[in-house]
This record gives sequence, structure tokens and C-alpha cells, in this order.
Amino acid sequence: MPVLRWIRRNLVVIAGLLTLAYMILPNIVVMVFSFNKPKGRFNYAWREFSLDAWKDPCGVADMCGSLSLSLQIAFWATLGATALGTMIAFALVRYRFRARGAINSLIFLPMAMPEVVMAASLLTLFLNMGAKLGFWTVLIAHIMFCLSFVVTAVKARVMSMDPRLEEAARDLYAGPVQTFVRVTLPIAAPGIAAGALLAFALSFDDFIITNFNAGSTVTFPMFVWGSAQRGTPVQINVIGTAMFVLAVLMVLVGQLIASRRKSSARHGNA
Repeated sequence: MPVLRWIRRNLVVIAGLLTLAYMILPNIVVMVFSFNKPKGRFNYAWREFSLDAWKDPCGVADMCGSLSLSLQIAFWATLGATALGTMIAFALVRYRFRARGAINSLIFLPMAMPEVVMAASLLTLFLNMGAKLGFWTVLIAHIMFCLSFVVTAVKARVMSMDPRLEEAARDLYAGPVQTFVRVTLPIAAPGIAAGALLAFALSFDDFIITNFNAGSTVTFPMFVWGSAQRGTPVQINVIGTAMFVLAVLMVLVGQLIASRRKSSARHGNA
């Protein structure tokens, strides 16, 4: 039958679209219920359309404060993890030294280890050091578990780089710093950006490690978890929708810039 032939021919595309729809469906639900006006404390049943939550996204006490704190931690954790992770990735790819294989294996441990184990280990470390749990312990913990993801992303990009481009720059009398800034860094930039975005998302979204090491500090995921015990304000859906839309816009802008660069490179070669 023609229909069955068409399905067999496009089976991969259909499976991909269904998987994408399955992944996006929770976000669509969050977006829809951000316009809801619930009756009672829980925003689980649709009642009527309303823009009240969008007009006053900080109408719930302490919610915007916890959101600001999460954004600060994610920003500084991303900077720290990206800087350290980029240097580690270059060292692992470009240099040969003792225990290089062991370090390569250790880098993957935080990615493979259950979060609750890492959270308990970090808590034990901080308590033995006599550190006061709060903003700084959360930030250190986030940098530590984001580091592996940054190293993995940057390392993959550095391994795919053509060393002849840097050799050509040196042949044209470019110094080490100039070669790195003008040649190496722009080529590695997509991997560094991917690692940074991944680190930001992981840090902002983390609950388990943060909950163990936060003390009296309340981040946005912890606020959401606490609110779910008493009621779920619509403003949580508003913040979630805004973050989702912002992430999608960043991806679209990145794709647009990449396509324009490819187009300009194609025209330049022509």
C-alpha cells in the first residue's frame, strides 16, 4: 500500500518527530498553565485564562530572590567551570604527561556517579574543613560537577582541530599568544560555548547537590520543591516558560549565526 511504503520510507523522521514531541510536551503544559487562574493553592487543573501571573511574576514572596540567587550561582559556576575546563581539555589533548590516562578517567567520574553520592561526599568535605554551608559551598560544588561536562565538550572540539592551521600561523611569524587568540580560540569557540551553556543549564537546574550543601540558602529549584509541598503558584510556570523561550531563542540565534557564516564562507570560496 502507498501509505505503508511512505511510512517505511520516512520511519526515521517520524520517530524523531514523535520523540521531539514527547520531550517538548511537558514544556507546552508549563506554558499553557502559566496562563491559568487556579482555584485554590495548586495549579494542576485548568480553570480560566488569565494574565495575572505574567503581570506580576514576582508576586510570590521570595521567589524572585531565589531565582536571582540561582542565576548568580549559575553565572559564576559557568565562568569558573569553563575557564578551568578549557585549560584542562587543552592540556589533556595537546600534552603528554604522567598519569594523563588516570586523569582522563577521573574526569568522567562526576558524570557517571549518582548525584546523591557526590552531594554527600561534598557535604562531608565541607564539614570536615569547617566551612559554613551557604552561597560559596554551593558555588564550589557546582563548579566541581560542571567541570567534567565542560572538559568533555571542549576536548571533543580540540581533538577535531587541524594542527596545520596553527602551524601556518606560526610560519607567518605569529607569536604563541597571537596564534592562540587569532586561530586556536576561534576554532575552539563552539566547543567552549557548548560547554558553557551546558554548565549554566546544569547549575541552574541542580537540586540534589545544592540541597545537601546550601545550608539556609534557597535556590530556585529548592523554592519550587518547597512550594510543591504547600501549593504551586502560577508564577513558577511563568518563570519556567520564560527560561524555556529564552533557551530556544539562544539556540535559534546560534543556528542563524552558524548558517550565515557557512553561507559567507561558501560565497568567499566561490
